[in-house]
Amino acid sequence: MGVEIERKFLLRGDAWRSMGQPVLLRQGYLSSHKERVVRVRIEGERGVMTIKGRNVGAVRGEWEYEIPLADASELLLLCEQPLIEKYRSRIDYAGHVWEVDEFLGVNAGLVVAEIELGSEAEQFELPEWVGEEVTSDVRYLNSSLIKHPYSAW
Repeated sequence: MGVEIERKFLLRGDAWRSMGQPVLLRQGYLSSHKERVVRVRIEGERGVMTIKGRNVGAVRGEWEYEIPLADASELLLLCEQPLIEKYRSRIDYAGHVWEVDEFLGVNAGLVVAEIELGSEAEQFELPEWVGEEVTSDVRYLNSSLIKHPYSAW
């Protein structure tokens, strides 16, 4: 079984903007149930299907498979609406990769940073542009943002 250990944070300021090259992501959910999430994503020219289990703190099961881009495009048409669209910048900092997501559409104005870890106890350094942790706040899950968009908060 694959395991994802991820922590999520809000950002402070714009210093992160000059540190990574943003890539457009379009993703949708075939299932956004809290027990299981089935996501389809197009990232650049790559299609991906991801299955995730229930969150237990910062940990959950995760299985990810590359799929043909044409299949990903067709599957997005079957997904719950609205789709999540965002620009993602990957930023190397102090031995870790931070993924900064700037959301578009009904979630415009929301910007979060995520870091994937090898264990829950793994230590890491916070960049100056990282603010409040929101890992345990389900509102910030992408699968929650399709039902309760940021613009409605």
